[in-house]
Amino acid sequence: MRTGTIPRVLGTAAALAALLTAALAAPAVAERSTTPGRAPAEAAAPASFTHPGVLVSRPQLDFVRGRVQAGAQPWKSAYDQMMGSKYASLTRTAKPRAVVECGSYSNPNNGCTDEREDAIAAYTLSLAWYITQDSRYAQKAIQIMDAWSAVIKDHTNSNAPLQTSWAGSSWPRAAEIIKYTYSSWPGSGRFGTMLRNVYLPEVTNGSHSNGNWELSMAEAAIGIAVFLEDRAAYDKAVGKFRGRVPAYIYVTADGSLPKVAPGSGLDTRAKVINYWQGQSTFMDGLSQETCRDLTHTGYGLSAISHIAETSRIQGQDLYPEIADRLRHAMGLHAKHQLGTPVPSSLCGGSLKDSLGPITEVGFNALANRLGYAMTNTQTLTERQRPAGSNNLFVAWETLTHANNPA
Repeated sequence: MRTGTIPRVLGTAAALAALLTAALAAPAVAERSTTPGRAPAEAAAPASFTHPGVLVSRPQLDFVRGRVQAGAQPWKSAYDQMMGSKYASLTRTAKPRAVVECGSYSNPNNGCTDEREDAIAAYTLSLAWYITQDSRYAQKAIQIMDAWSAVIKDHTNSNAPLQTSWAGSSWPRAAEIIKYTYSSWPGSGRFGTMLRNVYLPEVTNGSHSNGNWELSMAEAAIGIAVFLEDRAAYDKAVGKFRGRVPAYIYVTADGSLPKVAPGSGLDTRAKVINYWQGQSTFMDGLSQETCRDLTHTGYGLSAISHIAETSRIQGQDLYPEIADRLRHAMGLHAKHQLGTPVPSSLCGGSLKDSLGPITEVGFNALANRLGYAMTNTQTLTERQRPAGSNNLFVAWETLTHANNPA
């Protein structure tokens, strides 16, 4: 019986009793998306999780290893770049601490850079292990992950949610590869406990700050959920994603104003425009942070791509839901980063900074898999190859995702 439907005839008292019994026995209806214009969303988590399955899958890794072994480009140059970085060092010493304290713009920075970079290093080393099959890289990744899982208890100060998100996005990528492709990791259970107790509570409820925060939080949450095989956490992360993406990227079908994230409190035109950095003219692909700068916009677009990529690996592809928004956003920002003059109607005619090394994942999914024409994004992506790391939560995506058909 659909919610709100009243039977026309109840019949006898016995029939009514039977009806009430059946209603009480029925499973509770899960929270559904209330985004205007969207039908209620079904649960997103897979019946069984695919491993490794956070951002990169085993077939994707096999493709990369084959391309590197063949000396093919751009993968070989991307691999050489990764292996020449500080993150691939076999002499790296982890720098864990019990409490990581990060203020605004990492001031104070008590363990913030150390944690993020150790997490990226663990992921880098896990990729190096898979491509080379040299166990020294796996052992070093394990050493770093074990060092942190033995010590860390909390993140504090104003940037705690974002710091937890950035490190919490990289850790599960590394952990998935090591746990499911290397012979032995005795500390994997403790590492999972760390993710559940220290990271997941900080990222699971979202944020009404700038959109890149909540998108990065959702990315960390979905990756952690895969590693923990936690279907409820996965569904909650996808729910946040579905509420936030339409509120982060505008398309003309939205109407005269962008959509707002559930619970945001942005209930007037003035509030929405203020939240969109004072921008009052809206165009396909505009981001909530475009007029702030392209770097923070890039963080948001990257997290969107990463979440969709993980969902695809897990069997429920979210790309089709957000493809129109993401392709327009990548195209708009790529176009102007490549030098097309910025009209006065867009951020007063001036854009700051650059997107960073964040276009490979989304471009491969949208252009190569789904067949969208993305000329500007392609030009920028190819110009930036090999894409390195932003030293926060993005690393080596030319290597892992350039023209990757898997």
